[in-house]
Amino acid sequence: MSDTESKKSSSKTYEERAKAVNCISQPLANKKSTKKAHKLVKKASSVKHIRRGVKEVIKGIRKGEKGLAILAGDIYPLDVISHIPILLEEKDIPYLFVPSKQDLGAAASTKRPTSVVLVKTPTKGFDGQDIYDLLTKEAKEYDPTGVSRASFSSTCYVESYFVVLDGNSRDPT
Repeated sequence: MSDTESKKSSSKTYEERAKAVNCISQPLANKKSTKKAHKLVKKASSVKHIRRGVKEVIKGIRKGEKGLAILAGDIYPLDVISHIPILLEEKDIPYLFVPSKQDLGAAASTKRPTSVVLVKTPTKGFDGQDIYDLLTKEAKEYDPTGVSRASFSSTCYVESYFVVLDGNSRDPT
């Protein structure tokens, strides 16, 4: 088996990666939009119109930067990125989920997986303006208030938890 054959067999398809996303990954970009998102991130990375990583993206949002946020859907534990969609909605920044943190990191020109990328609002003459506009439109069409609980994947579940009061564990129900 040659190197190219082993690389092809080890890489997962979009459908396999989409099955591994967490339950908050809404709106999840389709296969075509995922490729466009990776292409946009690569172009924005080459001209330094990008913020990558949770700390850097949060810092940029708090400073008032606008753009399009692209989050990875296969982040576990969820606590790492669960606050980001809420913050983005408060600041009116559109966002999309893509299935793989590995692919998002590769598109952002890093060797490490990346959980979130903020593509800043492009300046005049940006090469990927058409892709940016298309993905922003797609992300804005998503209405988070219209999603029912039944539409989440069956892998999403709430674990029972216990509240510790006075050293005793009690079930809150």
